Amino acid sequence: MSEFSLSLNEEQQQIQKWVHDFAESVVRPAAAEWDEKEEFPWPIVEEAAKIGLYSFDFFAQASLGDPTGLTLPVALEELFWGDAGIGLAIFGSGLAAAAIAGTGTPEQVMEWVPQCFGTADKIQLGAFCVSEPDAGSDVSSLKTRAVYDEAKDEWVLNGTKAWITNGGIADVHVVVASVDPELKGRGQASFIIPPGTKGLSQGQKYKKHGIRASHTAEVVLEDVRVPGRLLLGGKERLDEKLARARERQRTGAPQPAMATFEATRPAVGAMAVGIARAAYEYALAYAKERVAFGKPIIMNQAIAFTLADMAMEIDAARLLVWRAAWLARNGGYKNAEGSMSKLKAGRVAVWVTERAIQILGGYGYTREYPVERMHRDAKIYDIFEGTEQIQQLVISRAISGLRIE
Repeated sequence: MSEFSLSLNEEQQQIQKWVHDFAESVVRPAAAEWDEKEEFPWPIVEEAAKIGLYSFDFFAQASLGDPTGLTLPVALEELFWGDAGIGLAIFGSGLAAAAIAGTGTPEQVMEWVPQCFGTADKIQLGAFCVSEPDAGSDVSSLKTRAVYDEAKDEWVLNGTKAWITNGGIADVHVVVASVDPELKGRGQASFIIPPGTKGLSQGQKYKKHGIRASHTAEVVLEDVRVPGRLLLGGKERLDEKLARARERQRTGAPQPAMATFEATRPAVGAMAVGIARAAYEYALAYAKERVAFGKPIIMNQAIAFTLADMAMEIDAARLLVWRAAWLARNGGYKNAEGSMSKLKAGRVAVWVTERAIQILGGYGYTREYPVERMHRDAKIYDIFEGTEQIQQLVISRAISGLRIE
């Protein structure tokens, strides 16, 4: 077990500077352009791949190979300080990779996680497909079905997934589907859909309030056939889990989607911290330079105290994220610390970016200044990977030991 420390080691400090420099020199200058285009920023992701930031090696080093758990949150905060939409385009594949790494066999992990990223010369994308038009927060109500064809040792998938990052443009889709609807959440499994599989197509692409550089779309599955070996974890493990569930025993294993989301919540919280920090720093610099009534506006307590609160809330959110990231690698959560970190960071990002607009006044409301975009980007952190209310539900159940409804 790693000792919890707020001091980053030398390697983590180097990664922090490396990602920050990339965010400052490559991501920030391109942020407004790709926000306006609402297109996937292939040139920026290619630049990230060239330096090794978008790669299996970095994903493995920052998430799987770090006993402190802090490397990935540190890197994500810096990247999303640059821009959230482009940041999600670069790290969106990580959710599919995390799903495979979290529930796959060692052989599946080694074969398919690298394919979520590809190489610097041939970039590939991953997509994690859970939500549906009528099943977002209520993951137990998924209608996408996976039926086993024993004669061919193949699974046949049918359904529609909604709000999927990289949906339809990804090379590797990881799809959560129901194999036994009567068991609800306990009757689900995850499947790897390889590149070029027939029957998988992109539905509508969503026009979003924020994170516009990140591609979000429906994924339509029509008689998609995948080999039995692409059931994450394997059929023997699934059969055992289903048998226990049918006997009305607790399986001890979380829903596939929930296991992935819980593991990635500190990382999502770190993204929100990065957005909040960017808005705070911009507002602070503006308040020092903007003169009104003969003095910089930061000399007014109303402005100065707001900035003080912004700094405090950002630090509080980061501390919760770091604690949760460390716990995820060292013994696990005791009171839903992953949900706590994501909930707090999302709230802070929305509040801080809104206050940044207020400090800039009319300028802050225009697209000429970046805090308007940061505010739009921040709001999704109250919604995706578990809404604010779902995080509260998870936390309340953890602290009470009761199934709060």
